[in-house]
Amino acid sequence: MRFIGITGGVGAGKSAILDYLAGKPKVKVMLADDIAHELMKPDTECYNKLRELFDSSVFYADGQINNIRMAEAIFNDSSLRDKLNAIVHPAVKEYVIKQYRIEKESGCLEWLILEAALLIEEHYDEICDELWYIYTSEENRRLRLKESRGYSDEKIDNIFASQLSEAEYRSACQKCIDNNGTVEHTYMQIEEIIKSYKE
Repeated sequence: MRFIGITGGVGAGKSAILDYLAGKPKVKVMLADDIAHELMKPDTECYNKLRELFDSSVFYADGQINNIRMAEAIFNDSSLRDKLNAIVHPAVKEYVIKQYRIEKESGCLEWLILEAALLIEEHYDEICDELWYIYTSEENRRLRLKESRGYSDEKIDNIFASQLSEAEYRSACQKCIDNNGTVEHTYMQIEEIIKSYKE
C-alpha cells in the first residue's frame, strides 16, 4: 500500500482529482478538513478543549459549533487561531496515523490518499510515502474562485498570501500534476504516475 499526500493552493482543483482517485478500486481518500470537522463534534476531546478556548457566542444553543462565528473569532484574533490549530491539527494527524496503520495491516488497499491544505507545514512527509502537488496558475485559480465561490480579489489575495509559494510546493513534493488544462489531460498524468509504480 502506498500512502500519498496531495496538496496545492486553494482553487487548484484538487477535489476533482480526489474524486477521480476515489473512484478507483483499492483506493481510499481521506480529507483532513472532513476529519477535523468530525473531531470537533460535541463530546469529543477536541470539542471539550474548544469549549474552554472560545466564549459561548461561538456555539449554538444545542452545543454545535457555529462555524461562521468561529471563523470571525479567529480572523479577528490570530492568537486564537494559533490555539485552535494547536488543538485540532495534532488530533487530525494522530487520527491519520491510526487509519494508516489500520489500512496497512488490513492489506486491502493499494493506495491511501490524504488531502490536506497544510500537508507540508504539518510535516506529513514524515509519514507519507510521497507528496503530490496539484499545480494550477494563480490566474486560473483566481478565475475559479470568483466563479465557483464568488470570492473578491481582496479575499483571494489574502488567501494566496497565507499559503506556500509555488516554489515551496514544488521543492517539498515528489510529483507535480499540472491542472491548468482539460480534466482528461490531468487524469492522463495521474494514470502515468500510477503506471510508473507498476513497472
